[in-house]
Amino acid sequence: MGTLTEEIFSYKLGRTVEQGETVVVDVDHVMSHDTTSPLAIQAFRKLTQQNGGRIFDSQRAHFVFDHIVPAATIAAATLQRDIRTFAREQNVEILQEGICHQVMPEKGYVTPGSIIIGADSHTCTYGALGAFATGMGSTDIGVAYATGRTWFRVPSTINIRLTGTLSSGVYAKDVTLEMVRRVGVDGANYRAIEYTGDLVERFSVSERFTFCNMAIEMGGKAGLVAPDATTQEWLRGRTDREYPMLAPHNPRYERIVEIDASALRPLIACPPDVNNVVAAEEVENVKIDQVFLGTCTNGRLDDLAIAANMLRGKRIHPEIRMVVVPASREVYLEAMRLGYLETFVQAGASVGTPGCGPCIGRHYGVLAPGERALTTMNRNFTGRMGDPTAEIYLGSPATVAATALTGHITDPRNFL
Repeated sequence: MGTLTEEIFSYKLGRTVEQGETVVVDVDHVMSHDTTSPLAIQAFRKLTQQNGGRIFDSQRAHFVFDHIVPAATIAAATLQRDIRTFAREQNVEILQEGICHQVMPEKGYVTPGSIIIGADSHTCTYGALGAFATGMGSTDIGVAYATGRTWFRVPSTINIRLTGTLSSGVYAKDVTLEMVRRVGVDGANYRAIEYTGDLVERFSVSERFTFCNMAIEMGGKAGLVAPDATTQEWLRGRTDREYPMLAPHNPRYERIVEIDASALRPLIACPPDVNNVVAAEEVENVKIDQVFLGTCTNGRLDDLAIAANMLRGKRIHPEIRMVVVPASREVYLEAMRLGYLETFVQAGASVGTPGCGPCIGRHYGVLAPGERALTTMNRNFTGRMGDPTAEIYLGSPATVAATALTGHITDPRNFL
């Protein structure tokens, strides 16, 4: 029938669906978090005040506390209190185990062929498991909480085909930054991005999450990887729900971007745009005040392992701060069992409660005027981590670890 996106919508609607078509579909899951739920609840109440105001399905609606956890201000605590009250009324469980985009898949709520919407732009992360997932505004999410449905204009698809073998010191985050550099921050506006090629097939689900997470940084509506045996193995024990193993069939892509990753070097996205990408070795003179390892982009166990293996037995530079925040409770506990967290603490890092805090400048690692941070997050917008005069650089977990040791942006190949 077509692209993976067209296959998913056709499967859900029971008929052939093509790009450009406007459709209304039942969604499998709806999600909002502690800073977007209040507006979604407000929209829900306005819509349902005449019929008793019940959420369409309490098992498929999810409130996640992750952006300001534990609450750092009275205002945040008040919002969370009000969401808890609403959740009790609706018999909806509140998830407070880490970042929504890590916890939702871990809980088995994301499966191949599903359609999921969330009140957060990085909901596109879930496409790594072969789902069509996208972020929406809180009003649209409120409508979906009430009806279990939403509308889409089925997007056209850009195919990013990745081949080759990564060199030592080069990771999925470096490949992702190269993709953003090639496509641009608005090069995929309202398109789905389908990642294919032998490199993607060899990548773990965690690495695929990194790709799909940053589809929105190119303007993408969704990022998707077709499910395979790697997907099935990751989902084993997380869900007993049956799901289709959909794949593109004679797809008609808007365009194809081919990247041979064999020649890639460790990369850095320099402020203030994600596509302002250069080789790490070109900016090694840039002094850094804080490094941050975490987020829905690179806060998983393999990311922590990369950094911990580089830091083991060493101390971070005396003029740098290192903040580590595992993406979820599951990741935190496994990292604790394997000794990664102990390694970080012994190296001089601060390890925080799973959540988003530093990534959005809410708490636990806010930047002062004029400071610079190197982080594994997905955005380096002006003011995102604190003062608007602070600068944010993006890199891989290995580059973050290497920089923590030297106090300036450092090519991780120097330590490998």
